Amino acid sequence: MADISAKVVKELREKTGAGMMDCKKALKENDGDMAKAMEWLRQKGIASADKKAGRVAAEGLVDSYIHTGGRIGVLVEVNCETDFVARREEFQSLVRNIAMQIAACPNVEYVSVEDIPAEFAENEKKIEMGREDLANKPENIREKIVVGRIEKRLKELSLLDQPYIKDQNITVAELIKQTIAQLGENIKIRRFVRFVLGEGIEKEESNFADEVAAQTGGKA
Repeated sequence: MADISAKVVKELREKTGAGMMDCKKALKENDGDMAKAMEWLRQKGIASADKKAGRVAAEGLVDSYIHTGGRIGVLVEVNCETDFVARREEFQSLVRNIAMQIAACPNVEYVSVEDIPAEFAENEKKIEMGREDLANKPENIREKIVVGRIEKRLKELSLLDQPYIKDQNITVAELIKQTIAQLGENIKIRRFVRFVLGEGIEKEESNFADEVAAQTGGKA
């Protein structure tokens, strides 16, 4: 694999408007070939999607999904730029699929890593730095390991970083970018809430034998 320099990544970013990480991935996937990397970004819809990322998205849909059996429910708001796109079948299908994705991801709590409070990351760092398996490692090594663990933990909580349930080769973020390229408008997942039946309720534990004995007047 070709060595991908920061200079080459920057050049591709300037040419396409895609993000740094997407440009780096495109170059790695194409052995550093600039032309092929640009084509790769266009095929993924990433280049055009990132150019639209700053545009205001205030229309869209609020949709719901109730999983079979009625034990898990989701409400999600996904925004686009115009009511015209909000009515399109492709956009509505995207929103439904995102709602299903949320239902399938019990650990997800935020739309993106950027939405996670800094205090949470700091607390995670304190916990990881105190782990026994790192006690005998040099400080600089411990720091690198902890950073990697925290990044992994934060991505586990982020909806956009999850592998898409219908295509594990892409993330939810990449699915959004592909749809942006298809529909020509900025699209953002604004917020969601996931309901689990009985969540947070303390259930009284009882002994079945004692219940039967109480009802019959006998002893367990």
